[in-house]
Amino acid sequence: MKLKGKVAVITGAAQGIGYATARKFLDEGATVALVDLSADALQAARSALKLNGEIIESFAVDVTRRDQLDEMVGQLRSRFGRIDILVNNAGITQDARIQNMTDEQFDNVINVNLKGTYNSSKAVLAPMLEQGSGVILNASSVVGIYGNFGQTNYAASKFGVIGFVKTWARELGPKGIRCNAVCPGFIATHILESIPQRVLSQLTERVPLRRLGRPDEVANVYAFLASDEASYINGAVIEVAGGLTV
Repeated sequence: MKLKGKVAVITGAAQGIGYATARKFLDEGATVALVDLSADALQAARSALKLNGEIIESFAVDVTRRDQLDEMVGQLRSRFGRIDILVNNAGITQDARIQNMTDEQFDNVINVNLKGTYNSSKAVLAPMLEQGSGVILNASSVVGIYGNFGQTNYAASKFGVIGFVKTWARELGPKGIRCNAVCPGFIATHILESIPQRVLSQLTERVPLRRLGRPDEVANVYAFLASDEASYINGAVIEVAGGLTV
């Protein structure tokens, strides 16, 4: 098992890619802390995941609140003595053309996607620096490389988290901490549920593999990057998009 003995924190873990990543990490032997804003969704996710007696913690945390993150990390350190992996998966969308986007929409997305990633990473740094090891994985997007119509706020946040890993790879690499970004394309999650089938079909036609991605296909990449098999990968930006941008 790739992650046996590792303690992993996954934000936005109650559904979608975060949930699939939690399941994959558990399958690979990790102890997993599920982090999400909704306590009810967390409870449902924890119940669904806890099939074989794996160690699962869950925390209803707002990633825009450093105090809540620091308290969570303190509890994990008290129980397990270490934190090995952070997957910064929590994110939201509030789309609009720039001329129609409100300041509130812009600020909400930046606060969760960008500042939340900063907050979560800062919170786990102390144990990782103390250990002299760790892995930080940021959820970006193909939108964070190429931009997208109607997503000024989202694109800015996802460009930003790539900038984080490029910088942290330099700063934290000498301390034994690897930092990488994953850029999903069109993945079949709840985010796409509001899109009409006609539009989904058009999106799928843009992908050379002619299908949407599955959350577990992104989770597999996170598991690889979190493992010692990826021990010389640092500062990388990996697309999981079925060739969408080719």
